[in-house]
Amino acid sequence: MSTTTKPVNQKAWFLVLPVLICVAFSAILPLMTVVNYSVQDIISPERKVFVGTEWFTAVMRDEELQGALLRQLTFSLAVLAVELPLGILLALSMPATGWKASATLVIVALSLLIPWNVVGTIWQIFGRTDIGLMGAALQGLGIDYSYTGNAAHAWATVLLMDVWHWTPLVALLGYAGLRSIPDAYYQAASIDGASKVAVFRYVQLPKMRGVLMIAVLLRFMDSFMIYTEPFVLTGGGPGNSTTFLSQFLTQKAVGQFDLGPAAAFSLIYFLIILLLCFILYNWMQRVGTQQKEAAHE
Repeated sequence: MSTTTKPVNQKAWFLVLPVLICVAFSAILPLMTVVNYSVQDIISPERKVFVGTEWFTAVMRDEELQGALLRQLTFSLAVLAVELPLGILLALSMPATGWKASATLVIVALSLLIPWNVVGTIWQIFGRTDIGLMGAALQGLGIDYSYTGNAAHAWATVLLMDVWHWTPLVALLGYAGLRSIPDAYYQAASIDGASKVAVFRYVQLPKMRGVLMIAVLLRFMDSFMIYTEPFVLTGGGPGNSTTFLSQFLTQKAVGQFDLGPAAAFSLIYFLIILLLCFILYNWMQRVGTQQKEAAHE
């Protein structure tokens, strides 16, 4: 008996070609340029000297870079520690159906529509002690608040600003995960007499694992690359208290025009983000697998 194979139409790949071209111009070619700069000492536009891994070695020994990396890691972990539980609580408290659900979704998503530079400007005014609501309120309570003169106040203000801006993203993702849970699970939990805590632990949280993983990865990557908001709010100060990795890189490349070290540092920056996201993803996958195995036992 003879078998015939149906010819495969490969013309659909032409539809992907415009995307590949855009990616090449917006990502691959700039990346190759950065790699080229990272191994050269650019003395002038006409004169370049190959230095190998010299810039990578110099950047890794930079104490300012190590301090910026520590501040960045601390900030990103603090963002996850605050925004994740707040987002889950907000998602749980949002109405499930009706016009109230639609209105709540719109209101919650409003802060996500504000551009990053505008967010920094809003909080710059909000934290002023003369005309800002938060700054004047803290001064009225007897707290000598100053995000421009106190390093702890500046760091806390940047964190609070990020929480205000991006917690709705976690809430919306969590809300989508909650709405995807079939009613049968809640009915079974009600028949078993499960409490709200038990329902959250054994029904809602496991079913939200996928969207929460997306929320963690998105918020970690975005917070690890934060630049505009703290730059507008504090300018990286006072001192270097809010100078994160992206601003440190900008100072190297634009402020000091050290293109070689800046290119080497940007590649290290890129690899750090990839590595940490890979670790986070695998850890969350392992936790999810363990939860599934425990549920089947």
